[in-house]
Amino acid sequence: MLVLFQIVAFADKAVLGLVAYKAIPELGITTVQFGMIGSAFFFLYAIGSVVLGLIAGRTSVKWVIFAMGLAWAVLQFPMLFGGGAAILLVTRVLLGGAEGPATAMSLSSAHSWFKPAERALPSNLIAIGSTLGPVLAAPFLAFIISNFGWRWAFGALGLMGLAWVIAWRLLGADGPFGNSKKRETADPEAAVLPAPPVREKTAGEIASDERTKQYEDQKPVKIAWILFSASFLVAAFGGFTNFWTQGFLTTWSPKYLAGVVNMSPEMVALITTFPWIFGAVVLLGLGFLGRNQMRQGKSVRAAIATPFGVCLVLAGACFLALPFASGPMVVVLLTLGAGFSVIYPMAPSAMAYAVGAGQRPVVMATLGGVASIGAIISPTAVGLFMEQAGYRTAAKGTPETAEMIGNMISGVNQSLTIAGGLLLAAGILSVLFFNPDKTGERLQLRLAAKSTNS
Repeated sequence: MLVLFQIVAFADKAVLGLVAYKAIPELGITTVQFGMIGSAFFFLYAIGSVVLGLIAGRTSVKWVIFAMGLAWAVLQFPMLFGGGAAILLVTRVLLGGAEGPATAMSLSSAHSWFKPAERALPSNLIAIGSTLGPVLAAPFLAFIISNFGWRWAFGALGLMGLAWVIAWRLLGADGPFGNSKKRETADPEAAVLPAPPVREKTAGEIASDERTKQYEDQKPVKIAWILFSASFLVAAFGGFTNFWTQGFLTTWSPKYLAGVVNMSPEMVALITTFPWIFGAVVLLGLGFLGRNQMRQGKSVRAAIATPFGVCLVLAGACFLALPFASGPMVVVLLTLGAGFSVIYPMAPSAMAYAVGAGQRPVVMATLGGVASIGAIISPTAVGLFMEQAGYRTAAKGTPETAEMIGNMISGVNQSLTIAGGLLLAAGILSVLFFNPDKTGERLQLRLAAKSTNS
């Protein structure tokens, strides 16, 4: 259910880019205005993330997720029923506020069902849901748009969302590794796992058990201490670059590819799924790697944080090379670069180990809110680069000229160079300074020192 939750959330993001070529002329707006609507999705993203994260730390994550899913579904229908540009703007702002903490809430719910050493794989499976949203949505919504009109793309997502909410009401639940109240009233190990056979533990298993106790016994600390830690700041920067890429992929990627590869909208919709498919493969591989490393007693830095940084470095290199490529090589580099960069959930998943269960939701949600600034800037920035390069939207019913297509590609390439540089820098910093284990230890030592002085 949580994977499906992520699929719906990212399908909601991807729909705007898929309807762009029909919605822009019909709504009578410019490229920059459409880019601003794409950015608008993230205007309340940070606020929604922090507010709902705080609520989830004090109540049932199940019901927070239920309320979010219901809001997502309802907010799709105004565009189905004839809303204009203003309605699209308002619903995207509200939808972004409701979807802001989606990843954080999904990870919080999943973490409540697994011991610390086992969380890397389920966390990445949830992250794969983020990549599968556009993969499954693109061909489906392209079919809907071609046969029923672009407005029905929003309607179809609304109906899907309502179906998910009904299923979650029946099946959703909070696990025993959640907040402190649940841990006080139940033995999580007995509730989730069968008693293991009696045998001598390996050195790796002993180290894993010690780390489990270390992570689960962490006491609440001041949120400000966490937010200004080196790990959080680096994770936020890395997430910023992830969201920058997502903003481009969900708003401008279809239009960019249509100009580069000169294919039908249906084929472009198929090609736009390639980065998400590749990202899913990367996440699956890193999920198994992280779980195996954690089972052997390795640190979170080695199992999750460093692979996250390496992926950002690879993504940055691909984006920096994109402006110098042409034809099919553009598709290859965009697939690799974007695929390596859509791994954002690994950042909050790693950061969650630095705090106890009660503070996981707000830390992960706040991280997502800060990182989402990248997606606020990206769509509008790309639109501005396109306009500065001389691109102008063609009038309704008029095909774009080769000159305009060339200007559009030139503007996007400038933005891709910036994205590449940001990803490269964030990757290097993540490899060097993203260390949730040390951060958690320092926070607990600081808390102990303050208690002693008091």
